[in-house]
Amino acid sequence: MKLSPNISKRNFYSLLWHAGFLALAQVFMDVDTIIPAMLVDAGGSAVQIGILTAIMLGGSSFTQLIYAPFISNYHFKKKFLLLGINSRIFSLLGLGLMLFFASFIGESNIIWLIFILITIFSFGGAFANVSYTDILGKSVMQSSRKSFFSIRQVITGILLFFSAMLAKKVLTLSAYPTNYAYMFFIAFGALFIASFGFWNIKEVTPSQMAIKNPTHFFQLIKTELKQNKKLKYFLGLINTMGISISLLPFVILYSKEFYHTESTDTGLFLFYKIIGSVAVGFILFFLAGRYKYRYLLYGSAVLAFTLPMFIFLSSEMPSFGIIFFIGGIIFTAYYISMNGVLLEVSGTENRTLYTGITGAGNILPALFPLLGGWIIKQFGFQPFFMLFMAIILSSLFFIYKINCKK
Repeated sequence: MKLSPNISKRNFYSLLWHAGFLALAQVFMDVDTIIPAMLVDAGGSAVQIGILTAIMLGGSSFTQLIYAPFISNYHFKKKFLLLGINSRIFSLLGLGLMLFFASFIGESNIIWLIFILITIFSFGGAFANVSYTDILGKSVMQSSRKSFFSIRQVITGILLFFSAMLAKKVLTLSAYPTNYAYMFFIAFGALFIASFGFWNIKEVTPSQMAIKNPTHFFQLIKTELKQNKKLKYFLGLINTMGISISLLPFVILYSKEFYHTESTDTGLFLFYKIIGSVAVGFILFFLAGRYKYRYLLYGSAVLAFTLPMFIFLSSEMPSFGIIFFIGGIIFTAYYISMNGVLLEVSGTENRTLYTGITGAGNILPALFPLLGGWIIKQFGFQPFFMLFMAIILSSLFFIYKINCKK
């Protein structure tokens, strides 16, 4: 069966349903503010923040190297998509229950449980993402993709705005750890409802790339790198620009260590980040037919480079509101452009393979938080911020070379 306009429309709205309720869930489990703040309040150190950030942002993508060869051998990927999202749902429920009953658990055990449950959550997301990318590429017509990305951002932006205000309220209702328990309970409920959208998807177009074993997988990667010149520049791009979304957890650590920020401040930081995300989402929605991913990447790189300067140039307490506002812009612009560029450089049959290659090539974003945590512990924040700026600056070369036309 071929993809028809009616099926494409059904899938379009099913994916939007998921995106909307996922937006509600994301606020209450935000990887840049809520989760690192929770770990710091639980007694976590700079190195532990680095490890957790690496798991959430880099390591989860790297595991796509393992998932992609397995999933690629199947014509239809919906069952794997559902398995991935259900593992995330139950990990959120586990986090909520663990924090709610934290008085019965030792501090060291809490930190261990946080790592275990966040690992399940992150790796489950990576497992689902391999299938999601394949299903999105073949279940929504190409003419509707850019509209989908833009409309998705507007809908999620509106929901993010209101849920951020609610999250700010929930954080102040009680002290740690009960306030975070409430946050994860709400995230669990929202993600559970979001999963209904995936259940409603109609996957009609089969796609398969037979991969016999890991050696065969690496041979395919080598072949694709030779045949597709843009792929190597795309890998260079995600290994440089990809670290831009790993900065904010360390800013949370910086604010707590030097300015002793509280849960109310964390709620405000989250709110400012959401405002930035919503703002750029609306702008890109109205410019959906005119903007190019290339210029979006250039703008994101420039903003990411200037972000540490707000800390360097501040003689007193930095304007964390501006930092998180810009961080929200970078986060949204990066994900919109990366999704679009990945679909452009890949094809229907090899899209799962390319998702796996992207994960395999996501080495620096996986290692940077670990290195960052060690640098901060040994030398302080300034060398860490300078290294961040140098890597972001190098991303401009890859943006230029990839020369994305759309």
